[in-house]
Amino acid sequence: MTHRFPVKEIALQSGLSTATIDRVLNNRANVSPQTRRRVADAIEELARQEAQLAARGRRFFIDIVVEAPTRFTREIRKATEAVLPDFRPAALRPRFVFSETMTTAETVSCLERIRSRGSQGVCLKARDSEEIRKNIDLLSQKGIPVLTLFTDIPGSERLAYAGLDNSRAGQTAAYLMHLLLHDTRGSVLTTLSQHAFQGEEERFTAFRSELRKHRPDIELIDASGGGGLSPATAQEVGQRIYGKREIAGVYSMGGGNIAVLAALEAAGKSPSVFIAHDLDEDNLELLRSEKLSLVLHHDLRDDMRVAMRHLLAFHGVGAPPDQPESDIQVVTPKNIPKRF
Repeated sequence: MTHRFPVKEIALQSGLSTATIDRVLNNRANVSPQTRRRVADAIEELARQEAQLAARGRRFFIDIVVEAPTRFTREIRKATEAVLPDFRPAALRPRFVFSETMTTAETVSCLERIRSRGSQGVCLKARDSEEIRKNIDLLSQKGIPVLTLFTDIPGSERLAYAGLDNSRAGQTAAYLMHLLLHDTRGSVLTTLSQHAFQGEEERFTAFRSELRKHRPDIELIDASGGGGLSPATAQEVGQRIYGKREIAGVYSMGGGNIAVLAALEAAGKSPSVFIAHDLDEDNLELLRSEKLSLVLHHDLRDDMRVAMRHLLAFHGVGAPPDQPESDIQVVTPKNIPKRF
């Protein structure tokens, strides 16, 4: 059990003896699970108290730069604002830069402005490109930490990544597709907003590899590049499925599912399985009407909480989270979380 507090301080916080604390910290025998839990809770509470003292009276301006459809950026804003009270007495001040389409040049220009004016941290959802990696490195070298959100940019000097384990998500989608299709024949349609988003590309690669293990007979039809935006997505899907006989399933990694369904209906296609990502307003409506089979969901509030903890720890306020990527929750029309 890692810690940075004196044994006496942990003993006072937990109400246990210093001898008991020593046994727990050194992982000795004859210690009950309840006692170990009390010690762990005491250390967590001491860490929180330390973070509050370090944060008192300090303001942190955090830039949140995201390329995504409005339906998703709306959820990011709500999640961010929901977790800000968790970090009091530190005062976190988010500055949002959202765009449904942000070219590499536009993203670079935005990062350059942030570097020029200063910031306590950047949360970034952007395409993986050499120019963007270079600008992340420049921010880092100036002492401005960059955390990647939802889609990683490996090879850069980013501080950390917060979001879903995208490879596991793709594997999970393939396994569920295999089970739900059973012996159904036909093709499976896959859609990404952009192959340039590393997270969606990871989902796609893992899905393709896993599904081929179970159903090598299934043809994958990739209709990507619509940016998750309705007109472009519908056009892309319509072009890709033209002349195809049967679409048995859909795995949508980039959204725009109302448009995907409309294009399928216009072509006379009725897939028996439709797997999507994220509980945004569109997907909730489609799930409740059972037009989606299931949604692979991860709580954006958890992601934003992890992101803020990383950035505050960089500035000496608290410890960085030891939480890995977000867990996947499989949501069907019958188990939609009550808060939605």
